[in-house]
Amino acid sequence: MVNNKALNSVVALCLFALLSGCTTKPSENNIALETITLKTQGSFAVGGSTVKHSGTFSEENFLAPEGQTAYGDHAYTFYQIPLHAHKYPLVFQHGGAQTKRTWESTPDGRDGFQNIFLKKDYSVYLVDQPRMGEAGLATKADDGMNPWAGNPLYADKTLFLLSRVGDQNGVFKNSQFPDDPASIDAFQRSWNPYSGELDNDLNAKTLAQLFTKIGPGILITHSMGGTIGWRTPFYTENVKAIVAYEPGGTPFIFPENEMPTPVSTTFAPLAASALGVPMNDFLKLTQIPIILYYGDYIADKATSAVGPDKWRSEYEMAKQFVAAVNRHGGDATLVHLPDIGIKGNSHFLMAEKNNLQLADLMSQWLHSKGLDK
Repeated sequence: MVNNKALNSVVALCLFALLSGCTTKPSENNIALETITLKTQGSFAVGGSTVKHSGTFSEENFLAPEGQTAYGDHAYTFYQIPLHAHKYPLVFQHGGAQTKRTWESTPDGRDGFQNIFLKKDYSVYLVDQPRMGEAGLATKADDGMNPWAGNPLYADKTLFLLSRVGDQNGVFKNSQFPDDPASIDAFQRSWNPYSGELDNDLNAKTLAQLFTKIGPGILITHSMGGTIGWRTPFYTENVKAIVAYEPGGTPFIFPENEMPTPVSTTFAPLAASALGVPMNDFLKLTQIPIILYYGDYIADKATSAVGPDKWRSEYEMAKQFVAAVNRHGGDATLVHLPDIGIKGNSHFLMAEKNNLQLADLMSQWLHSKGLDK
């Protein structure tokens, strides 16, 4: 006899997989083939600008720019709301040369944070920042200063090293990163070139517009998305907490009269940097709980290994940032995962073999702050 309830659950799971674009077989490490029941899902653009070209449009020359308008500089957001959602949604901001794909699934096809937190009954909003991914339209061309703009992108070894996935001998020993050819290939295919000038103030203002549209929520950032995240509360009161996974790559925020000394690196351009802002802006970061997570393979002294050395600098700057927030009455916490017994994580810790454990850590922190109602 066919169990209709079980059959319906399987059908619902398969339908969700199709809607999500999943083509991989569910892993036994997933949360027990748990069905995700959605109230709704969709997508929209937020923010943006236009530039009108001079002249008069003519159908006889319909491909010419004269008299036409260029649209761009908006963010793209894909969202899913579960049937019994927590009060605050999670807004996921990707890092440099990445897209919302960061959060969708792991290189070896397991659930990413998108599905993991849907199964924990959080609404999820996945963002492609302006001039990236599905928000690739730009009204201003790259100024030539960004090495990650344009194709082909000859940077597979560069990005592998900078992300601390491994070194020239391969994935680090005892790493949490899935070490097989298919996973490495999937990782390398996740990079995305910039289609216009990088402007993180624009990115922060646009992200703030998203929070204005959807209401109060929790901001989750990764890597270069960290500097976007620190600035977003300057433009909206709807960011209720920030969870930052290895923020770095662009400036940390400090009061303009309390700028720290840069932490030098062997290769100078990789050194962490600081940006001074008016005290009134900085104090907005002291009004919300903040937590930063850093993984493994971060050097404890200067080294010629560019990845571990770069993140030594970023980690030291992060310590000073957390100290500054707390010095002014804030609630910021820095977690170095090896210090609490969680070892082997690279820069892409949310996509690795222990991502369920890391998601549970975040869930526990949200609960401790009363943000999971």
